[in-house]
Amino acid sequence: MIDLRSDTVTQPTTAMRQAMASAEVGDDVYQEDPTVRRLEELAADMLGKQAALFFPTGTMANQAAIHLHCRPGDEAVVETLAHSHDWENGGAAVLSGVQLRAVDGIAGVVDASALAPLLTPRSELQSKISLVILENTHNMAGGKVWPPTVLADTAAAARAASMAVHLDGARLPNAAIAAGCSMAELAAPFDSVMVSLSKGLSAPAGSLLAGSGAFVREGRRVRRLFGGGMRQVGVLAAAGIVGLEQQIDRLAEDHRRAKSLAEGIEGTAGATLAYGHVDSNIVVLDVPGAGVAELAARAAEHGVLCGQTATGYMRLVVHRHIDDAAVRKAIDCLRRLLVGGDPA
Repeated sequence: MIDLRSDTVTQPTTAMRQAMASAEVGDDVYQEDPTVRRLEELAADMLGKQAALFFPTGTMANQAAIHLHCRPGDEAVVETLAHSHDWENGGAAVLSGVQLRAVDGIAGVVDASALAPLLTPRSELQSKISLVILENTHNMAGGKVWPPTVLADTAAAARAASMAVHLDGARLPNAAIAAGCSMAELAAPFDSVMVSLSKGLSAPAGSLLAGSGAFVREGRRVRRLFGGGMRQVGVLAAAGIVGLEQQIDRLAEDHRRAKSLAEGIEGTAGATLAYGHVDSNIVVLDVPGAGVAELAARAAEHGVLCGQTATGYMRLVVHRHIDDAAVRKAIDCLRRLLVGGDPA
């Protein structure tokens, strides 16, 4: 099967499996797992922050950031298609009593002018906006990579209004490769940043939340509150170290193949790029006249697994297990189905 549903389907590399098998471990709740400590120190350095904390999932790390930056009754601003708005089960409200205020971006990007109406002083009858969350790459907006200057300007505008800023950087390694800069440069304007290890980097699980030393110390308490305390988890952290050290540069191959995939399908039976770009490893297609669910079901019958967005688009994600031959086969399959034919 050619699995284009998500880069979360990636499996650990051989080097990861070897590192996991030989990992030195301890009880991480007591902060005694040396491999976890090494991962956290490596991540903090790569993200340009004082400290980092290992979480089982990116959703938990994002929710911990919301809990730390806000008080119950506060608001956090998110882009309409953001992961923390649509795909985290209302966690901000359930776990932290925080209301999310959605702002429409342009292909996922909210510049300082779009944020401006929310930066003015609020009435005592309104809730306090304490946090702005930006997502880079923006998953559901076609893997959009924010221009670094726009990202910095929007974060600066929020901070000037005494709001904290959090970067949902689940695919920040992809953004850094596409933008030609370091993760630390993209994370610099933010009070906190989350990065995932289990997507393009191919680790089996885990994400990191980074920020100041004080923020991460409180984050450890909140992680425990949310049920995220882990024991001999160095076996997972070892894979994360390999991912950060060995898997970032190769993401450029995924980006190249995603562009090839889009170029091969776009225009067939009116299919278009839903957001007009392929910035990283995600292709989001509008296929008018073809039911996405039916198209995906037929493609699966021919060995190509496709994803769907909540907005009715087809989503194809390229990752380490998708080579050039797989891209060609996926193009041929989807083109034939779009024009009403049947793949050979």
